[in-house]
Amino acid sequence: MIVVQVFSAEEVLAIGQGLASASFRDGRATAGAAAGSVKHNEQANGADPVVIDLGRRVRLALETHPTVRALVRPVRWSNLMFSRYGPGQQYGLHADNAGMYDSSGRPLRTDVSFTLFLSDPDTYGGGALLLQDLASDREFRPLAGHAVFYATSQLHRVTPVTHGFRLACVGWVQSLIRRADQRELLFDLERARSRPEAEDSALLLDKAIGNLLRMWGED
Repeated sequence: MIVVQVFSAEEVLAIGQGLASASFRDGRATAGAAAGSVKHNEQANGADPVVIDLGRRVRLALETHPTVRALVRPVRWSNLMFSRYGPGQQYGLHADNAGMYDSSGRPLRTDVSFTLFLSDPDTYGGGALLLQDLASDREFRPLAGHAVFYATSQLHRVTPVTHGFRLACVGWVQSLIRRADQRELLFDLERARSRPEAEDSALLLDKAIGNLLRMWGED
């Protein structure tokens, strides 16, 4: 998982102003069978021209972001969704669907998920993105304009909002590289190549060599 800044405060403000004129509906309308029982939020109407335009703006910023390109290696994107959580609303623990649809209605494999935060954490309470893994749960409430990328296979939830409103944009990506460990390996090599004199470059190369040996090694 990784957190990257995608938009400035001014750009986030412009997106928020656009969403202020959009219509929102019950988020369960777009939830899968299992997630529908634990999803309690609102989503902007995806057919609204304003929402479509904002989705294009977010996607362009994400797919041209150098860190996203190096780590996620996106080849196809799902339709993006704008969500809103008010007091008492939450999204219980769930797993995202293994397949979604792109803007042309074609199915895509979901490898990487993201949540782009559009509200600053001091404007609402709760509403953390909680990712569950084998070691522990990790909570994220970054500044507005920052996106959290994580493997779609991870169980996750949005904790209850206690006050204020939490705006976000969520979506899913089919990567050029299906396996998460291989995406991480390539990302380490990209970082080492882009800054060969950096202190951690040798460590990144050692890590990559070790991972390749484990990946290719035979008994």
